[in-house]
Amino acid sequence: MHLDGEGFDLGPSWVWPGQARIAALCNLLGLPLFAQHAQGAQLYEQPDGRVIRDQGFMSMAGSLRISGGTGALVAALVARLDPARLIMDAAVQQVSDSGATLQDGRSITADRVVIAIPPRLAAGLAFIPALPVDAQQALAAVPVWMGAHAKCVAVYDTPFWRSDALSGDAASRRGPLAEIHDASPAQGPLGALFGFVGVPADQRAQLDLRAPVTAQLVNLFGPQAASPRRLQIMDWSRETFTATPADATPPAGHPAYLLPAALRQVADDGIIFACAELTTDNGGLIEGALAAAERAARIILPG
Repeated sequence: MHLDGEGFDLGPSWVWPGQARIAALCNLLGLPLFAQHAQGAQLYEQPDGRVIRDQGFMSMAGSLRISGGTGALVAALVARLDPARLIMDAAVQQVSDSGATLQDGRSITADRVVIAIPPRLAAGLAFIPALPVDAQQALAAVPVWMGAHAKCVAVYDTPFWRSDALSGDAASRRGPLAEIHDASPAQGPLGALFGFVGVPADQRAQLDLRAPVTAQLVNLFGPQAASPRRLQIMDWSRETFTATPADATPPAGHPAYLLPAALRQVADDGIIFACAELTTDNGGLIEGALAAAERAARIILPG
């Protein structure tokens, strides 16, 4: 999401110290990292709406964010590619070890095919020849990390909560947002708050959450929160190129992601699965996506 030239994350937001791949990539692309704002008091909203100050801890303190948002990272990567070799807005219909067929009928030939979409979406592609049964089952069994979640961003003229010595962090047992953080840009006047929606995915489709979210932000941060310049909710469980119906129920904890042996064998036959949910190294995170990309590159460009 963009406003006044600033990018605001509706998806992944954080980079953590020690994640060397994403730090190096941002440095290569000229995208500075900056510290997640965590100075000030945290708020806790009780089920009856009462707000307690200085309750809990800053859960994302110490994390980093990308200047311009993670969208700036994608844009910078795309800018380094030959535009003539990019095919946009063209869904894949069929995959083989020699290329792919798009839904509009066009064919792409390739020595290797790298599939970087979430495993459950990959399981829904048509493969020629068909994937081995164990490989198909392995793909369908891997949940999309955060695929069940929805995220809300509210942008304001200023981060007004900071003048009240608030960090922007809040936890709530009332909702609809269960967890809130400061999402303001590194520089400039704009302020932003983002929150994870605590309403289950199967209930969100029937609800208009904009008014309840705004009322909650007012209850937590005061009357200045009543009029965001923009308020946007992204429900990732309903994004057809991110999640499947099986992802509507989130896993109990962070899955122990790995690349199943059945998928390693498929890579030997020309099809490489490379996404954040298929690596033991920071699985499900941006760093994990880069780890999976490194593995794909080693297969394609050995030595």
